[in-house]
Amino acid sequence: MALTSGDSFDRIFLADNRFQAEGYREGFDEGTRQGMLEGKTHGASHGARVSAEVSFYYGFALTWKCLLQNNMDAKSRKHMKCIEALMTMIQDFPYDNPQSEDLLEDMQKIRTKFRQVCSVMSVPTDFSDYTRGSSQMSF
Repeated sequence: MALTSGDSFDRIFLADNRFQAEGYREGFDEGTRQGMLEGKTHGASHGARVSAEVSFYYGFALTWKCLLQNNMDAKSRKHMKCIEALMTMIQDFPYDNPQSEDLLEDMQKIRTKFRQVCSVMSVPTDFSDYTRGSSQMSF
């Protein structure tokens, strides 16, 4: 069976379409793979920052609770009530469900409660001077 010039042209034209489709499919697959990798990296980084922030708030509240537990005058009881409310919010935080619809809202409520606790106790909310690395220390 002999090929005509029309058949050769059709094969070349179809090869071009086939190569274009294969290139698209390979590019799409690679883009999907890269997107998943970047998304995983971003999610882990963001999750670590949120976790560090919540852990800081919990440590702050636990420390103050320990300091105030033996001093139960009216002012200390008010402070303790705010601290315990913050601790409850942190304990109820949806750690196991990063896709929770309320995650951002819950995080904002914790931040707000932390600022309230600091205000009630007359503690500054800017801890940047204390959280800098040890390389900032001077002797």
